[in-house]
Amino acid sequence: MSAKAQAGVVLYVKDTERVAQFYSQVLGLHALQREPGWVVLVSGALQLELHAIPAAIAQRIHITAPPQRRESAALKFFVCVPSLADAGAQAASLGGALLQDAWAGPGFRACNAMDCEGNVFQLREAASAQA
Repeated sequence: MSAKAQAGVVLYVKDTERVAQFYSQVLGLHALQREPGWVVLVSGALQLELHAIPAAIAQRIHITAPPQRRESAALKFFVCVPSLADAGAQAASLGGALLQDAWAGPGFRACNAMDCEGNVFQLREAASAQA
């Protein structure tokens, strides 16, 4: 897999390895590169770069269980998955969650989700995937 992605997101996190495991398992991404404090995850269409929050700031951040939702960000990314239900179950098993009922968009169903540190993102499935 090339490091030259068509689209990508940089996400600042407290625990890069834990969040990398979350997105690897929920979204099927795999690691392209790993260094202390930086993990690059990829699929055919997306590159997700996880950067460690600087230590001086990170020590003031407490991740609760379940995590407190970080919903005041001005940016939210979405990823298409084969099944909202399956991705939601995987997210819950890794400390994340689906946040509400799915809604319909043009050709897809969507649901907001939260990762294991409280970062909000959106999952989408093809409209024909609904049960």
